[in-house]
Amino acid sequence: MSYASTQQLIERACRAGIAIPAFNIPYLPMVEPVVNALKDRNSFGLVVVARLEWKKFKSRSPEAVAEEYNKFRQTKHTRLHLDHVPVIDEDNLRVDYMEIMTRALAAGYESVMIDGSRLPLPENIACTKEVVELAHTYGVPVEAELGAVMGHEAGPLPPYEELFTSGKGFTDPDEARQFVKESGADWLSVAIGNIHGAISAAAKGKQKVAARLNIEHLDRIYKAAGVPLVLHGGTGIRKEYIMESLKHGIAKINVATAIRQPYERELEKGVSAAQDAVYDAMLTVIDDDFEIQNSADILKPEE
Repeated sequence: MSYASTQQLIERACRAGIAIPAFNIPYLPMVEPVVNALKDRNSFGLVVVARLEWKKFKSRSPEAVAEEYNKFRQTKHTRLHLDHVPVIDEDNLRVDYMEIMTRALAAGYESVMIDGSRLPLPENIACTKEVVELAHTYGVPVEAELGAVMGHEAGPLPPYEELFTSGKGFTDPDEARQFVKESGADWLSVAIGNIHGAISAAAKGKQKVAARLNIEHLDRIYKAAGVPLVLHGGTGIRKEYIMESLKHGIAKINVATAIRQPYERELEKGVSAAQDAVYDAMLTVIDDDFEIQNSADILKPEE
């Protein structure tokens, strides 16, 4: 039996207007219920870990997540993705991103993300191109980010309505065209009103802001970039915006807060109770938020 690559699956999702959710793993025991929920609903998603999740939470390392994932992997329902590896991190420190990329590719990650969004455009292009050249030797696609998807910064966010109305940090369509052409990025994470869930100790347990999406701006980006687009900060966005975004280039949507907070709330009762909470939250995302029951049959990860 042959297996579709992550690139093929993202392209199929983009053409079909189906979301491929990417579920962040800040705690290793979350892997099992994430995979089980996707399998039980015959749906498809990515199991992902970002650098901040082994730095600020308890996923330990990209290798540890890969090892845990390989215990439960289901090739019809999952692939393993390396999420945000920043060039400049949320604490404004420079990151040895190529060292992390090399480790992740050796560990078997099937797609990777480099985040140079805090850099000037020429530097973002250069860093992304460096990662693309490495990852493509493994046959692995690269996600990059252009624009400022806010929420991982140490300080408080400006008022959301101020951010949305001003378009501060929104991805520029003309820059997107140049970025994809010169960097070779396979997918592009965009800023169109979406925000990350807060990770500071004071705010990470609070309800996330109900974000909106500027669909007209998204459409301009998609037409300019010509590659599948990615929506980070998927938790809390109203469903009508999510479903409409799938008609305008969004193929992958990251989900973190929606499954992390239930895990953290139930953990005092034990790991098993926390895993059950993740499973239940997963079913809500799959059935209600994205309506992707049986998406594995449509995308055909196994052929």
